[in-house]
Amino acid sequence: MRDSGPPPGSGGSGGSHVLVLNATYEPIHVCGVRRATVLLLKDKAEVIETGQGELRAERTSLPRPAVIRLSTYAPVPRHGRRRLTRRAVFARDDWTCQYCGSRSDLTVDHVIPRSKGGSSEWENIVACCSTCNRRKADRLPHQARMFPRHSPRPPHPSVFIQVACPRIPDSWQAWLPQAA
Repeated sequence: MRDSGPPPGSGGSGGSHVLVLNATYEPIHVCGVRRATVLLLKDKAEVIETGQGELRAERTSLPRPAVIRLSTYAPVPRHGRRRLTRRAVFARDDWTCQYCGSRSDLTVDHVIPRSKGGSSEWENIVACCSTCNRRKADRLPHQARMFPRHSPRPPHPSVFIQVACPRIPDSWQAWLPQAA
């Protein structure tokens, strides 16, 4: 199939990413237009929202998908841990230093330093600016008198959608929870 939609990055509502909803309308994944088209052609999904343009083949054309819904429920692991990445930590913490509120020169900080027995898990890592990271250094929060504004915790699954597609299309807003 050939894509007759807007070029990638043109700001159109099409884009190269498609939001995938479970059969229960819960957002679970972001995939490319090609993968979404395969799911649609195999009747494993249906189009919920369309983007600009259409996908054309020799004998058929389809509306360009922006949001699709799986036909059958796909179990989503709730207890399994999502991979911890810097981008996901920054997105979870709203791209803000958890000590001073700065939004520039971000890095990550172990609230309880690894040298003091801290682990590299969601509950112990926060977004932190370089200045605060140097100031806190290798000390415990009470020693440095620096405490995170929010207790670190595993992120809401929608954070991973923001990480996969930093510019969320308008057509996705109705399907994503506001409290990410």
